[in-house]
Amino acid sequence: MNELKGVHVDPYGIQAMLPKMFHLNIILEGMECRVANIIKQEMLSLGGDAAVARGTVGCSVARTDIILMGTYKQLQKFADKISIQPFGLSLIAKRIRGILKSVVSETFQLRTSRREITLGERTLIMGILNVTPDSFSDGGRFASADQAVEEGLRMAEEGADLIDIGGESTRPGSDPVSLEEELRRVIPVIRSLAVRANLPLSIDTRKADVARKALAEGAEMVNDISAMDFEDRMADVVADAHAAVVLMHMRGMPKTMQAGDLTYGSLSGDIIEYLARRIEHAENHGIHLTQIMIDPGLGFGKTAVDNLRLIKYLMEFKCLGRPIVVGPSRKGFVGRITGDAPADRMEGTAAAVTAAILHGAQIVRIHDIAAMKKVAAMADAIVRS
Repeated sequence: MNELKGVHVDPYGIQAMLPKMFHLNIILEGMECRVANIIKQEMLSLGGDAAVARGTVGCSVARTDIILMGTYKQLQKFADKISIQPFGLSLIAKRIRGILKSVVSETFQLRTSRREITLGERTLIMGILNVTPDSFSDGGRFASADQAVEEGLRMAEEGADLIDIGGESTRPGSDPVSLEEELRRVIPVIRSLAVRANLPLSIDTRKADVARKALAEGAEMVNDISAMDFEDRMADVVADAHAAVVLMHMRGMPKTMQAGDLTYGSLSGDIIEYLARRIEHAENHGIHLTQIMIDPGLGFGKTAVDNLRLIKYLMEFKCLGRPIVVGPSRKGFVGRITGDAPADRMEGTAAAVTAAILHGAQIVRIHDIAAMKKVAAMADAIVRS
């Protein structure tokens, strides 16, 4: 837009030309051969293109992935043309329109049970407060309620925008804790911080009863590493409380998630497909889109290279149309590159946070508030320069 203004294009002309300057590639996976041929011909007729597998034209292959290549305007017209055609093309048109709308969204209004928060004007800092004896980085430091409350207040003073409180370690190889123990750890902390800290509190849990109690005591969002898949009742708890929710991707369970097969057919594609299903599940249980955030789940059933790739291609998750939360703080993949122990991974974390912001994160979940607040401010300045 700045370049068009620089040559003094008429404002009406700018709005007409922008969709022609914005190029997108959209991958459609596992399309029938007959559908792929229709899609390719329609894209070619509009001046775009579609890459398909060899043998698609003669239907010697049953299915093919398709890469649509076109400008924003071409893809808009393409969606209009196929919306009235058979073979499921109307559904594809609907999804493409959703993607086109999502990729140009810069801000979101997030509704919690207590307030409305604007996301996208700057990156928000979510402080990690683990009330556990065995978390990978800070286990045992804030095991008592008093220690945890003081740490939460310190986070607030250092500029945290939200605090995420967890009472069960989900590091690789960790064992689950009982409902009673998790409640004993987190509820006194949430109860106190809800009164003393003037910022939104999140409960980091997979358990519906923990979420229900935490929301009643002052939390206003749920960060669920299972994307509400661990307990069926979680979606109803979130809906009944009108709380916000972070839906995170995880393959397997924390105890074994790094020990099994970590191969993905399509890393981003598989995760996007899973999160799309969980968003639909949330909506079906009465959770409004404005209450939903997504998290690709760095370190949860992924290799170190997978985590790096997810940050590098984080922009792809914009197709889901929801705010993106990313948690690279002190993670194992950072240590694998820098060679540092968890407590010494600040520089590596800072690089990962910067890259995540440059590629579309709206919220970063971190341990070191003061330092990462400055990192985020600099990354935001670059993005919005």
